[in-house]
Amino acid sequence: MALTREGIAERIVLDLPDGCYVNLGVGMPTLVANCLAPDRDIILHSENGILGMGPPPNQETEYDPDLINAGKEPVTLQPGAAIFHSVDSFAMLLGRHVDVAVIGAYQVSEKGDLANWRLPGATLAGIGGAADVAAGARQIFVAMKHTTRVGQLKILKECTYSLTARQVVTRIYTDLAVIEVTADGLLLVEVAPGEKVAEVQAKTEPLLHLASSLA
Repeated sequence: MALTREGIAERIVLDLPDGCYVNLGVGMPTLVANCLAPDRDIILHSENGILGMGPPPNQETEYDPDLINAGKEPVTLQPGAAIFHSVDSFAMLLGRHVDVAVIGAYQVSEKGDLANWRLPGATLAGIGGAADVAAGARQIFVAMKHTTRVGQLKILKECTYSLTARQVVTRIYTDLAVIEVTADGLLLVEVAPGEKVAEVQAKTEPLLHLASSLA
């Protein structure tokens, strides 16, 4: 069975090492905050100016309208959290102080090119902080569905949408698989429970090399 959005977030959490600083993008990536066990030593960063972000609040006892993430969703703060200007937040990113950024994508190429800010024909589009996040974080984990709702491929030899950044993606986490971007191409690390390698390849344009556990 394909993973749910929450399942993708849970799988990403398994690859986040303790002690790391992690930026969460808008949309599916924000679910990572919900999946962190209390004993995990992971510091969440939000580009609008939070370090030490926690999961969504209990609406009755914890909700504070002044505490939001970059997607304007309510959040909580962990003990020791800091709030600061968004300029300082981006300085953390561009200074390479954020270990991992978890972001969504419309398309990813086999070289790790990222397209996640503009759909063709969109009348209103703004790249926002996406380029800074993509260029600044030490690793980029993409969280997305493997194909579009109408079955169009999203992992391609070359992106056809406007690029956010070139050769920045480290790993791709989808509802079907975990794929690592390497110098030799895309490495299929894992398939979702019940999925088959051939089915994942059929929904991926570039050739997938197989990890030893799948060969």
